[in-house]
Amino acid sequence: MTVQVFGHKSPDTDSTGSPLIWAWYLNEIKGTAAEAVLLGEPNTEAAFVVEKWGVDRPAIKTEFAAGSQAVIVDTNNPAELPANVNDLDVLAIIDHHKLVGGLETKGPIDITIRPLACTATIMHDLMGDDADKMPDTIKGLMLSCILSDTLEFRSPTTTDQDKALAEKLAAELNLDLGAYAAEMFAAKSDVSAFSDAELIRMDSKEYEVDGTKFRVSVLETTAPEIPLGRKASLMDSFAAVQDEDGVDQVLLFVVDILKEEATLLVPNDLVKTVAEKSFGATVDGDAVVLPGIMSRKKQIIPNLKV
Repeated sequence: MTVQVFGHKSPDTDSTGSPLIWAWYLNEIKGTAAEAVLLGEPNTEAAFVVEKWGVDRPAIKTEFAAGSQAVIVDTNNPAELPANVNDLDVLAIIDHHKLVGGLETKGPIDITIRPLACTATIMHDLMGDDADKMPDTIKGLMLSCILSDTLEFRSPTTTDQDKALAEKLAAELNLDLGAYAAEMFAAKSDVSAFSDAELIRMDSKEYEVDGTKFRVSVLETTAPEIPLGRKASLMDSFAAVQDEDGVDQVLLFVVDILKEEATLLVPNDLVKTVAEKSFGATVDGDAVVLPGIMSRKKQIIPNLKV
């Protein structure tokens, strides 16, 4: 039986690259048949990275037969996984997010959750000396995951271990780290072809606060004027996304990578209250700038209040 390796829905670079990295490790090092799959369309940065390193984009798969063997990476949240995830034979979880709960397994499994910025960094650790056997394509994917999740070390989630590994990989690949990160962020910022609903869901996670279900969406960009230029139509699309996804409210943060700040769109009094209680913001209008807010995992989700 082939092990399916996948990350979360709305796959970003880490949730696209890490399945490919771990599938390589299982196949080539452990001799275990494995296949990387995605639970949805990768974002523009992830698509760029896969093409850049000459890797076939993993197939998109949303339904899995009961009993299928799986390794889950970059999440442990059932809301971000296949609806029947508890019917699968989950062999391992490799993640760097807080423990949510709700997953059930057929038996004891390997679980690695570490406070690092990137799942790929954890994978490098788990490989041990076998990491030296990674081909350039896998090294490139690993570097890309780290640069994406740390926003080139600007994110407060960045650790010395993430940064040291990225610099080591860049040197081995003879890459200018800053120039390559700029290429990635340019790809991430090119969102003109996406509908408002696609933008809202592109990098989003479901999270509940005191009985209120949120879709917490983040658009990381070096060109914030592009999504903010669509502010009115994006907010007009919130209601349809909320209805279709079964959530009470969309929270959309446009993260300016270069200025190291986020702009939260404020369509109603609920979001105004969230901004004031969660971030101590003073809201005047339909958007508010939140200086220093870069990380959903470390700064947004843990602070949400209604």
